[in-house]
Amino acid sequence: MPPAKKRTRSYDPVKTRAAVLAQFAHVREAVATLAPDVLERPTRLAGWTVYDLAAHLARAVDVVARNLADPAPAPGRPEVTLPDWPFATATAAAAPAGTPDARPDLAALYADVAARTGQLLPGAEDTRLVRTVLGTMTLADHLVTRTVELCVHTDDLNDAVPGLDIPYDRQALAACTRLLADALAVKAPGGSVEVRVPPYAVVQCVEGPKHTRGTPPNVVETDPLTWIRLAAGRRAWADELDGGRVAASGERADLSALLPVLSR
Repeated sequence: MPPAKKRTRSYDPVKTRAAVLAQFAHVREAVATLAPDVLERPTRLAGWTVYDLAAHLARAVDVVARNLADPAPAPGRPEVTLPDWPFATATAAAAPAGTPDARPDLAALYADVAARTGQLLPGAEDTRLVRTVLGTMTLADHLVTRTVELCVHTDDLNDAVPGLDIPYDRQALAACTRLLADALAVKAPGGSVEVRVPPYAVVQCVEGPKHTRGTPPNVVETDPLTWIRLAAGRRAWADELDGGRVAASGERADLSALLPVLSR
């Protein structure tokens, strides 16, 4: 895990809660349209079917409600903070959902998750600690991580099922983009390269001469979905650069050795 520490970005807890629920609703609506044969299609995640992705997305939100249903840990310093989370995910990579005869019905699973979340989330304090497989986190931070799970795997589903076109809640996409951009700045601390992901994030990273004013000598710019795909290892730097989806200028603007930042 990178040792560098930066000032943690703040997120509006109210907007984050709404974003998680809105993106989950988008996914639930789309999953309900998938035919049984489509659910058995492979995806770009090795060993995962469309069903596995759909089930994982439901469980990625359900973990919030299940954590809230458990007794709260004793108040104290959280064991995992947002800058740590992307690097810790490698130790908690999820497995596919299981054999077909052991799978829950997706409609019932999504309905159950929606009901539990709707019951338990509104009354929970943002500062309450919750237990995760990586360690305790505040509820507010844990919800930000859910926007990453939802947006990354929404893109996986859209890739696996052409024409599905699940939309992205703007606040969910913003939170996901910002957390993954901040993770790059933690992984490669410095100020010689400016990474721009309009309209959501700008970070400086990579050791070297620090830019203070004027046009930075090393600039990388891309759109939010391309950045998420690069940060999550879904696309290769060279391919996105060659395809014109990434603009990079300056001798230090090659980020290929620093990507991905998320291990899922």
